[in-house]
Amino acid sequence: MPKIALGHRREASDPGCLRAVLGELVLTFLFVFVGVGSAIVGGQAVAAGGDTSAALIAVALGHALVVAVFATAGFHISGAHMNPAVTLSLAVGGHITLIRAGFFVLAQMLGSSLACILLRALTGGLVTPVHALAAGVGPIQGVVAEVVFTFTLLFTIYAAILDPKSSAPGFGPLLTGLLVGANTIAGGALTGASMNPARSFGPALASGNWANHWVYWVGPLAGGPLAVAVYEFIFTVPATHQQLPTVE
Repeated sequence: MPKIALGHRREASDPGCLRAVLGELVLTFLFVFVGVGSAIVGGQAVAAGGDTSAALIAVALGHALVVAVFATAGFHISGAHMNPAVTLSLAVGGHITLIRAGFFVLAQMLGSSLACILLRALTGGLVTPVHALAAGVGPIQGVVAEVVFTFTLLFTIYAAILDPKSSAPGFGPLLTGLLVGANTIAGGALTGASMNPARSFGPALASGNWANHWVYWVGPLAGGPLAVAVYEFIFTVPATHQQLPTVE
């Protein structure tokens, strides 16, 4: 298991770090703008008598596509986390320092907030849809669901992108986007499958609706690092233990 690196305060003035932080702000802004925008359209369709299942699938497709596109486009800039749970998990895995992770999270929160405030202005003050627990789902159940959904997200990122032995090089961002879409469909009947505190924060801020908002922090911030620990301890094979080719 890689050691967690604190980093150095000089990172704050490092041009590479500054570009990466700005990248996270822009990428998160664009991701949330498109994702929440698709949710607004889906909500309007349902309000007009449209099919709820079709609207959910449309929203899931929107999220899947935007994650796949921006994760690919922004990977060389900052890693295209766009998600505090991803950033924290990669810090736990030793892929980013804690100092840089802190800057990333602040940028992600700001990007999400700006996107939702702009959407509210552009739509004439329409209520921004927030992640909420479905009827009959309690906060603890919601936390467990978000743990599982975020676990699958980070497991996919590790297996498809970060593991040098991945069998899908180059397809990691696409697979991650598909996973987000699938979880959005599966989570529609539970929590909405946020998996992303920033994605939940922006709409809550813009609408002023903070009901059970803590669920969308506790679940993802627990599920992501848990996936990292499981993958590192169980599925990462040290070079000295890799199976040697047999001699015919």
